[in-house]
Amino acid sequence: MKKLLFGLVSTVIVLSAASAFAASARQNTGCGLGTVLWKNRADGSIISQAFQATTNASFGNQTFGITSGTLECQEPSKAVENERLNHFVRDNMDNLAKDIAMGQGETLDTFAELLQVPVEQRPAFYGKLQQNFAKVFTSDKVVLADVIDNAITVTN
Repeated sequence: MKKLLFGLVSTVIVLSAASAFAASARQNTGCGLGTVLWKNRADGSIISQAFQATTNASFGNQTFGITSGTLECQEPSKAVENERLNHFVRDNMDNLAKDIAMGQGETLDTFAELLQVPVEQRPAFYGKLQQNFAKVFTSDKVVLADVIDNAITVTN
């Protein structure tokens, strides 16, 4: 058991050292729990980077850090935009359906803005949504994620 553990640790260190060397020994090991735990102890050495990277990978928490903006990770700007879009569609699903059916309306304007549809392309965007209403709102129990995905699919 000790040999297996030693072999595993040695392999991780060698692989980490090789990748660190290939990347000109960059100190950026990514974000995550390892980055937070080893932050004040990191000296930029290969061993230090190996501990950070191994801890980050072992706990698999980088996705959480990225989506929440914690653990030394920065939340992507698209996540904030998507959150606004999700809240808007959830709060305005019925009005959005009415506006799409009519091909115009304040709720549809806001929806297009949140999707970052350029103003000059909005009439065509509205027309495609109106023509494909049944593909966007596939049932009376459709969920907001499907509405957004369906709207993007029919307009591309």
